Amino acid sequence: MTALRSYLFVAWLYGWMAICGILYLPTLFLPRIVAQRAIGIYAQIIRVGLKLICNIDTEIRGREHIPQGAFLYAGKHHCMLDIFIPFIVCRDPAIVLKRELLFYPFLGWYALKTHMIPIDRAGTSKTLKGMIASAKQRVAKDRPVVIFPEGTRTAPYSAPAYQPAGISALNKALDLPIVPVATNAGLCWPGRGTRRTPGKIIYEILPAIPPGLDRKALMPRLEEVLETASNRLLEEGAAAQKEKLG
Repeated sequence: MTALRSYLFVAWLYGWMAICGILYLPTLFLPRIVAQRAIGIYAQIIRVGLKLICNIDTEIRGREHIPQGAFLYAGKHHCMLDIFIPFIVCRDPAIVLKRELLFYPFLGWYALKTHMIPIDRAGTSKTLKGMIASAKQRVAKDRPVVIFPEGTRTAPYSAPAYQPAGISALNKALDLPIVPVATNAGLCWPGRGTRRTPGKIIYEILPAIPPGLDRKALMPRLEEVLETASNRLLEEGAAAQKEKLG
């Protein structure tokens, strides 16, 4: 049954992506914030599908920790859902994402329209400079910049693999508060594969880390905060999953 539900949800996920991608085409000719709102609606549709099809609840905690104006959103990254949560909790997010996504139908169109920050994940000094320049432009318009400090999806309980270059460079260049966002999403939605397991996905927005920390002080603090909160959520999620699976 779980396998069938998982396949139905994949059809829901990409079917609605196509439907919304076509229905929202007029937003590509309207102000950027309209397209941002459209992506936020799609993000909520994903949550509905998780609940109705897969018996997966989603909860977002700590919205009171979202600052006004620009800030750095530093999220734990387990799965595709993580990319859409900022469109629910932030007004006008600019996400640092891999350049290849620009070539995907619908995803690429709306990423370009909403002025995301595409980068080459191979990573060079030129890439870093380009990311910082783009981020400064977004921040000048009071937009939060979203980055996943591990650089790629990681499995629950895996050893932390933080990549300091990107988040440290943005921290130094932008001098903004950093808002860590923990999750246990990978328990229900793995980074790879189609299986979706019943349970409870939680995102917890944590108190901001103040600006001005140097790299040596920032990275241990960010890792400790994110890992401690995410591990706590994994415990809570595992208990909820056990209850749902009987």
